[in-house]
Amino acid sequence: MFSPAAIGADVITLDAIIKASYDAISGPAGQPRDWNRFRSLYAPGARLMPVIGGESPHVRVLSPEEYIQRVEPIFATESFWERETGRQVESFGRIAHVVSHYESLRDPHGAPFETGTNSMQLFNDGGRWWIVSVLWNTARSA
Repeated sequence: MFSPAAIGADVITLDAIIKASYDAISGPAGQPRDWNRFRSLYAPGARLMPVIGGESPHVRVLSPEEYIQRVEPIFATESFWERETGRQVESFGRIAHVVSHYESLRDPHGAPFETGTNSMQLFNDGGRWWIVSVLWNTARSA
């Protein structure tokens, strides 16, 4: 996986990388996202895994590139912001598990249309944090 150089301030702390992960996917319809910023947050081999609800619930496993391919057409026509509403952190040594609750919005000052939870695993290599995996579940697919 291509991992461009990260903005140092984005990856120096857990708070910073989690904020950057939400910021990178947020914006108005038609505004290109900074996909290199997004890519720079993820470790090589990282996985993004939404839980899909319905009659046969399952987990879809995506690379960061596959995630970008899935959401880019949506972001071209729909405004989308995500913001964190709460967090629990468990950390030991160079790893952290973050449960990050969020809400999704069409307008950054409007009411949310969805809520969910990200289960994030992160790794610190001594110089920065990397997102290794994100498993999420929305209220819709709970």
